[in-house]
Amino acid sequence: MGGPRVGTPSSPLRLAVLISGGGSGMQALLDHESKIASPCFTTCVVVSDRKGAGGLSIAAEYGIAAEAVPLEDITVDATPSRRRAHEMALQLVLERHEVEGIILSGYMRILTANFLQDWSGRVLNIHPSLLPRHPGAHAHHDVLTSGDTVSGCTVHFVDSGMDTGAIIAQSEVPVHKDDTIEMLQERVKVVEHHLYPHVIADFAAGRFRLEGETVIWENLHDD
Repeated sequence: MGGPRVGTPSSPLRLAVLISGGGSGMQALLDHESKIASPCFTTCVVVSDRKGAGGLSIAAEYGIAAEAVPLEDITVDATPSRRRAHEMALQLVLERHEVEGIILSGYMRILTANFLQDWSGRVLNIHPSLLPRHPGAHAHHDVLTSGDTVSGCTVHFVDSGMDTGAIIAQSEVPVHKDDTIEMLQERVKVVEHHLYPHVIADFAAGRFRLEGETVIWENLHDD
């Protein structure tokens, strides 16, 4: 498949949000969505790879379908691999909810090229650093040990690498000399919770797309 269709208020783009933990970023997305008068997208399901993820109960409070697809529940012999079988189970959930785009929000698994070939240009992620600097699961620690004076967050298309997909947008925050990981994390979360919902709205409205490895912007004059 290519990129997603353009969502409209009368036929919003159907999105799944994938999480692994407490879902604070997901909650910010849902809050933003609830305040838009005529959104071009709708979150139709929240999926976690962990049964006890706190974000699942938050999604349910918003009246959104919440499902867990834990890796530990996947039992296979030799073929396909456990990882591939897990992604096949995820794909079945996405198909059942007629999902058209995937939003990663604290989802801690790397999606394989095999899975992504059917979702090219339709999967977004937000990462808590200014990529390509500091990819991976310990971005805030890496920022502080690097001596960087600026950090922030990056929204990017997802490929099968570790935070290597085409960059869509970034927001910066200062790094202070006395910062702890927790202090920097909270400062970055503020800009994450502002940037990601706006990028998702632009994504649903067709204001940018992935072409090869390049992000193409268009219709920037539209409201």
